[in-house]
Amino acid sequence: MPDVVADGLSVLFCGINPGLMTAATGHHFARPGNRFWPVLHLSGFTARLMKPSEQDELLSYGLGITNVVARATARADELSAEEYREGGRLLAEKVERLRPRWLAVVGVTAYRAAFDDRKARIGPQERTIGSSRVWVLPNPSGLNAHWTAATMAEEYGRLRAAAQAP
Repeated sequence: MPDVVADGLSVLFCGINPGLMTAATGHHFARPGNRFWPVLHLSGFTARLMKPSEQDELLSYGLGITNVVARATARADELSAEEYREGGRLLAEKVERLRPRWLAVVGVTAYRAAFDDRKARIGPQERTIGSSRVWVLPNPSGLNAHWTAATMAEEYGRLRAAAQAP
């Protein structure tokens, strides 16, 4: 699954790993029940609701997408602890190279596993990777019923405000 990245992004969103629909289409967050694209718009990151097939347009907003683990699975719980740790190591290298202002990991469980931070909560983290700050966002998967699109948009909006601050 190719990343949508460039040097010096405002926010690099990081999914857990590609789902099967994403792997089949080549578009991030492609499963119809995934709320990433609607939440991105509702939170003010994009001027309109974008389709997964328009993912490359994110770069014009200073946004990008990558994943913690490259292997596609039907569910994130199919990934091993070792895959998460290795994914975290590779992600840190990528972030140091690309230098986004913020790395936004979508999924607190994935962040905890990848960076061995069992106490992490949704929101900004103490950790930095190089000069990049880290924010953990709710997972937009339709399986994450604890968060509605509206409550996710509020949290994504907090990140947007931080990313736009001088």
